Amino acid sequence: MKIPTDYIEGYERARAVDPEFADNYIAHTHIGDPEADALVAVLAPLGQDESSRFIQAGIAQDEKALREAPQVARDFFESIETPPDWVDLDSFMLGVRMFHRNSRLVLGAFVGGVLVEGFSTSIAKSFFTTGRIFDQGVRRLKQNNRHMVESFMPGGLERYGDGWALSVRVRLVHAQTRYLMNNSDEWNREAWGEPLSSAHMGYSIAAFSARLLMHMKSLGAQFNDEERKSFMDIWRYVGNLMGIPDAILFRDEEEALRLFNIAQLCEPPVDDESIAMANALVNSAPLVIGIDNSFDRRLLTKYVYSVSRALIGRELADALHYPPTPTFGLLATFRLEERYNRLVSKRFPKLAHNSNFSNFIGLLRASVFDEAGIGYRLPDGLYAETSAEW
Repeated sequence: MKIPTDYIEGYERARAVDPEFADNYIAHTHIGDPEADALVAVLAPLGQDESSRFIQAGIAQDEKALREAPQVARDFFESIETPPDWVDLDSFMLGVRMFHRNSRLVLGAFVGGVLVEGFSTSIAKSFFTTGRIFDQGVRRLKQNNRHMVESFMPGGLERYGDGWALSVRVRLVHAQTRYLMNNSDEWNREAWGEPLSSAHMGYSIAAFSARLLMHMKSLGAQFNDEERKSFMDIWRYVGNLMGIPDAILFRDEEEALRLFNIAQLCEPPVDDESIAMANALVNSAPLVIGIDNSFDRRLLTKYVYSVSRALIGRELADALHYPPTPTFGLLATFRLEERYNRLVSKRFPKLAHNSNFSNFIGLLRASVFDEAGIGYRLPDGLYAETSAEW
């Protein structure tokens, strides 16, 4: 098996722990998303407007418009019409209710935990290269958050649901980014494998599900075993819609954590791109909820750094060049503050809305609405400053 050169040392480490998962992870560093990659390769020469028209037609099941689309587009949308046999949409309601009951904590665990851990891998290279987190970071973060919220709405992953549509949109954005990367001189395939590879997608969905549950629990979320399984099943179907191959798409929480841990061993050490992306993410949090005052923005950023450090651990936080902040007892205090805030917000809403804690957990509410709605334009330039709006 050909191993990307940046992964050789980590692969040997991981193989000593779990050779089956290590082999599978490295094999998928060479695989993108063949079906979606074939689609964007045909649509890209048509231009943004025409390609988005065909994508929207496929998602909206507009048969008249689809008849004008290339055959590869018709085949692609036909292939994703029917969920896999293991999908039980009715069982998703348990996970949906759990998500909304703990929604005040979800984004804290998401931004302060799993997204930062994701950027600690070489996933950061593709985001850093395009510059989209720096140039349009707030909008991109809001779009990611909306995707998560829509996926956990009742009926969100039904064929007509916005969660379904946004999952497919993310899949095509990833494919388009791979197309642009592979047609540039920016990507070192010998060292890094395929851009936005299925290995990285499998790792990401494992983090968004099983690892997110761990961080939510640390922040005080409450759920039972049935809700936990339903939550995992929802993310598994989201991963399927995003084009992750079955061979690296987890089947249950135990397998997701196993994949996450082996992927962490396989991945190269934290580098400059990871440091830049993780810190850009933390610093974007105050902007998402519209805090313009520089003093208040610094206070909230410092708070996010502290919570994130407590979630991801000192070793990774130091590697990402986080500012030194004390974390002893912080998560226990956070859980107490969450219970206190929940009580106070019922009787004294103004008091509850004026703290770093309430701003932090309010990130999700500020992220879910986009006046532009769901668009299906894909980036037509590798760099943020060269691409038309999408």
